[in-house]
Amino acid sequence: MLDSQTGSQKARDTLAFLRARISRGEWPVGELIPKEPELMELIGVGRTTVREAVRSLATLGMLKTVPGVGTFVQSRTPVSSILTSFLADQDLEEVLVYRRSLEIEAAQTAAVKRTEEQLAMLRASYAESLASGTEAGGERCDDTVRPDSFHRLIVEASGSKLLLDLYTGVMAVLREASASGKIFLGTSRETMQHDHAALLAAIEERNVRDAAHAMALHADRDLGLHADMLDFAQRTERAETLIEAGYDPSTEDAARS
Repeated sequence: MLDSQTGSQKARDTLAFLRARISRGEWPVGELIPKEPELMELIGVGRTTVREAVRSLATLGMLKTVPGVGTFVQSRTPVSSILTSFLADQDLEEVLVYRRSLEIEAAQTAAVKRTEEQLAMLRASYAESLASGTEAGGERCDDTVRPDSFHRLIVEASGSKLLLDLYTGVMAVLREASASGKIFLGTSRETMQHDHAALLAAIEERNVRDAAHAMALHADRDLGLHADMLDFAQRTERAETLIEAGYDPSTEDAARS
């Protein structure tokens, strides 16, 4: 793998060029980078140099090449891949708690810092979820790969690139656990949409308290460990504490009906 001390100067410059474009967000996470011939012309180097730089960034977890499709930006910095490797050896229950903490921080910060453009994207993501039909065809709370994922958009709306990098690393571990059957989606589609509506409303109104509480309640019941499936309750001890403190969106719905 190339780094600042190895390879030719041309190779190091190519790596630095690609990494800078990704880190600055000129090539956003989830999107394709230019094709190999375009990069060769853009940077002024040969095919071998471009391929070596791309392989190095793939090793760092910043790029991912899909045969027949192209190379996608997977992470803005190497932080996500390093964190993913570290968390892969940790207890999944602790990883879920860590993910919960990150999302609560993201939600309450998004309520303060979100832009009108980011709010519009959140509204569009929520509307798409409502219109998506069956649960199998709709968004899942462990699906944060897509740029328009509701949870990912909330983290982006926090305005913290570091928080996004940490969150990306955590979710990579949880997606792997979900794919292997260790984690399950512990909430119905209706409840998920209900929680997302509460989050959206809080962020719209710039209500930090409600945003934090809505995310805490949602994170307590949206993903669970497969080993605990038989004992899983939608209202965990943390969720009950929030409800007793006076926050329960379902009571608001009942009052309106």
